[in-house]
Amino acid sequence: MASVYRGRFAPSPTGPLHAGSLVAALASWLDARAHSGLWLVRIEDVDTTRCDPVWGHRLLAQLAACGMVSDEPVIWQNQRSAAYEAALTQLTRLGLAYPCGCSRREIEVALQVLGMEPERGQVAVYPGTCRPDQGGLKDRPARAWRLDVRPYTEVYWHDRRLGAQSQNVAQAVGDFVLKRADGLWAYQLAVVVDDAAQGITDVVRGEDLADNTPRQRVLQAALGLPSVRYLHTPLVLAANGDKLSKHSGAPALICDSPAQALSALQQAAQVLALPPSQTSTIGEALAQWVQAWGAR
Repeated sequence: MASVYRGRFAPSPTGPLHAGSLVAALASWLDARAHSGLWLVRIEDVDTTRCDPVWGHRLLAQLAACGMVSDEPVIWQNQRSAAYEAALTQLTRLGLAYPCGCSRREIEVALQVLGMEPERGQVAVYPGTCRPDQGGLKDRPARAWRLDVRPYTEVYWHDRRLGAQSQNVAQAVGDFVLKRADGLWAYQLAVVVDDAAQGITDVVRGEDLADNTPRQRVLQAALGLPSVRYLHTPLVLAANGDKLSKHSGAPALICDSPAQALSALQQAAQVLALPPSQTSTIGEALAQWVQAWGAR
């Protein structure tokens, strides 16, 4: 590992912590501590249509109740538009970003014409309609900004849990959005810019986010930013087998007392295949799990 490990937990404030998000938080915190590193918290509230600062502060309070506090001041994405704008300007000057005037319906029609309709559950691959070498906007107003991924088609990386990974980004997702049609910054650009700004070396997060990794590595390369190491943790599943999430009605964690917080942490540790702690204090339990995590 690098001599200076910098990890992070980056929740979106669309609701309180639930069991699944606590697993990711605990894993990222343990990984940082096991490598004598720093653990940072970033509130990913770039999507202001879904996020609420009240939930952001609630998340921070829940983490603190579980013994996890950011080692540096918390960053809120909604205050970092200038950094994202600078990144988009850089990509545009490099000839890698371009405005797109396509609506979702127009993209669907174009894919039908090309025989590229996605199967159910698959992502619609943007066909490059508005690329400059395809004629650009053709007098239409710009709706969004996209990244031309053609210089970075095949991406390879190693996940510390999942092993060797690869994806042909051009075939899997195509030219993805950097700035949305509603004027909001896309998650992929924001997370890459912020990881670099915070000097993040290691990203530990849920396995549901693994498919974001190739796009983020493409952006790291395009912007000349350092790549990071990844570890994607097991998911917490609901009774029906789906991923436990706010959208699926996952119940909020109750951390109103140390006993409740410790109970929630014990359950998260079980998902991470850590030995149960016999102590009655959060601090001692976390210390035991740091040792167990580091011994892996």
